[in-house]
Amino acid sequence: MVSPTLKEASQQMDRNLEAISREFSGVRTGKASTGLLDTVQVDAYGSKMPLKQTATVTAPEPQMLVVQPWDTNLVSTVAKAIQSADLGLNPSVDGNVIRVSIPPLTEERRREMVKVLHRMTEEGRVAVRHARHKAKAEIERQKKDGDIGEDEMRRDLEKLQELTDGHISKLDSMLERREKEVLEV
Repeated sequence: MVSPTLKEASQQMDRNLEAISREFSGVRTGKASTGLLDTVQVDAYGSKMPLKQTATVTAPEPQMLVVQPWDTNLVSTVAKAIQSADLGLNPSVDGNVIRVSIPPLTEERRREMVKVLHRMTEEGRVAVRHARHKAKAEIERQKKDGDIGEDEMRRDLEKLQELTDGHISKLDSMLERREKEVLEV
């Protein structure tokens, strides 16, 4: 039987992995990825909205993204939003669609992207460790209050450490995969 504290810690660690995975998708590689534009915010209908709530993004070619706004009045607004998103992309309007060619990354830019990935991974590790710390404190509190015994506390702490190590290794493998994609020429 898994204690509720371990279950909660596992869920928190899983949420941290999902968040890092989403952040990774926004890091540019040499190939076009629809996730690259996930961070773009468009001024539409009087408020800022995520691009995917205003348009369809596809990657028909390895070096090209095509953005098709649902409302044709937003074409120039969406193009400006992509231009100003500080992604190093230069969109071109082609009728009712926006074509975004993905320029090849220079070696220097690839190295910068790898540093960003390492920073994101370290933030993920810190978040996983924080979840472990909270769960450990809760397990120790339960022991102190007499809710669980010494043996059960030791077992839970061992399981918690295994859980933490597993999530950290998943983070490391995610980093390794993404780093390979970024460095691939």
